[in-house]
Amino acid sequence: MARTPSNMLPLKTKAPDFLLIDTITDSVLSLNDLKGDKGTVIMFICNHCPFVIHVNKALVAVANDYKKNGIGFIAISSNDVDNYPQDSPENMKIHAEREGYPFPYLYDESQEVAKSYSAACTPDLYLFNNELKLIYRGQLDGSRPGNGIPATGEDLRHALDCLLNNKANNRQQKPSIGCNIKWKIN
Repeated sequence: MARTPSNMLPLKTKAPDFLLIDTITDSVLSLNDLKGDKGTVIMFICNHCPFVIHVNKALVAVANDYKKNGIGFIAISSNDVDNYPQDSPENMKIHAEREGYPFPYLYDESQEVAKSYSAACTPDLYLFNNELKLIYRGQLDGSRPGNGIPATGEDLRHALDCLLNNKANNRQQKPSIGCNIKWKIN
């Protein structure tokens, strides 16, 4: 397991727009189509990464808990499917249905969206406010495969609560750790 940290995109960065296919519905969707009224969580994930597999249930729980509060959730996979066929769009759809993803699971074939967000690993998480300005990036929580800490989404939940209650998030934002995005070799 590679242990790659987030690049920690600067806070207040405007969310780059995108137009990607949702592997669950086969619809082409934009950031504007999917953003939440109060905020938007963008997650770079994939099917096979042990770090993502470890937190899948927590990602689903956080999304289910906060969607009703006007938060949009968007998952994106940017992995090279030629070398990692388990992350293909067909397998993404199967994986999303099996895990009960309550959010779209978009495929970034060109990898341009991952690059525009400076995404480095899976999972890599970003929270944007209602103006699509970055207010949190980094880890879901301190849980990692094998470290014995339960995956609860504590860090992301705290950032979401701060956003919804119009409070400053003064906690240190820690990078996520996960598998590196599987970049295409040109």
